[in-house]
Amino acid sequence: MRVVFVLLTYAPDAPAGIERSIAALVHGLRATGHPAYVLTAGPPTDRDGTEILRLPHLTLPTPATEDDLLAALDRAPTVADDVRHLLSTVDADVVCWVDATWGLGFLAPHPGIPTALMVRVLRTDTYLHQALAHCPDRVLTNSEFLITKATAAGLDTTGWQAVPNALLAPGSAPGSAAREQLRTRGPVRIVARAEPHKGIAELIDACPHALDRDVDIVLATAGFEYWPGMQHHVVADCRRRAAAHPRVRLVPDLPWRAVQPFLAEAACTVIASTSPETFCNTALEALSVGTPVITFDLGHVPTLIGDAGTVVPTAAGAAGLWHAVNDLLAEPSGYHRASRKATGRASAHNPNLIAHRFLDALAPAMARSSR
Repeated sequence: MRVVFVLLTYAPDAPAGIERSIAALVHGLRATGHPAYVLTAGPPTDRDGTEILRLPHLTLPTPATEDDLLAALDRAPTVADDVRHLLSTVDADVVCWVDATWGLGFLAPHPGIPTALMVRVLRTDTYLHQALAHCPDRVLTNSEFLITKATAAGLDTTGWQAVPNALLAPGSAPGSAAREQLRTRGPVRIVARAEPHKGIAELIDACPHALDRDVDIVLATAGFEYWPGMQHHVVADCRRRAAAHPRVRLVPDLPWRAVQPFLAEAACTVIASTSPETFCNTALEALSVGTPVITFDLGHVPTLIGDAGTVVPTAAGAAGLWHAVNDLLAEPSGYHRASRKATGRASAHNPNLIAHRFLDALAPAMARSSR
């Protein structure tokens, strides 16, 4: 089956969850013998692989807001024809709109082939309703949590199906002796996108000054933001807060393939998001290298980590996350049990396995189109 994903902000090694989930899914599909592509905005770059299809008449600023995107679409009246042409060029069997706007789901310009709308964040605006009005053959999310929230928000989720995100690459977990050294002396390491709702500012402010280990924080900047200057403001604000703490430092952006090794050398990581995560790739990447995860009881993350970390009541705030960090690191048997459980939970997200689950989810739509 030839699958094309449409995501206008896609770029190789992009530090954003949706882009990473699509990269891993493309990898899994290709590894199992199914040609897969990502159709995205131009222009081409020297890092483009054979999986990337570039729209010839649509470019976006970096970073772009949704207003930038909609304005660019207004300036590119041939974009629907360009999409159809590229889908035909690779003889696509199915096209997946990865978002209502960033994935062109609200336009759905396809040449009569099966379609899937991929919902990765909960939005209930006009653009989502327009995308659903095109009657996609399947609606796919990345977690049951998102389906539950969409139902509670009044959306008709009949037939929606959850296919979890995959890991792009397997992790390499430290051995038990190295893991014990990390428990006693290793840093707390945190990787998050530079967005206010990731809770990093609050986490820095709540970090105890008596903490006896370093806290290394990566704030990654993506190719999109919610308002102009958002990412710059978040990074500058967190850098200012970190400067007031003796053990907290912001470290430069990492290539995304370096995230797993970075987290492998951590005692634990913290997902401090104050809004529910519908999946959380960073938590999955920490699990893959045996690094326990501390998080709030929000969204999909508690389900993802299971007993490979600690879940803290939201009401406990960022201070509660730090209490959980101290408690976990102070208790050897519980810590090592969580570390062992982590790699097992990550193994279920092998890209080949997830690719097969994705194809199974599409099978009813493909069967209908062949009749």
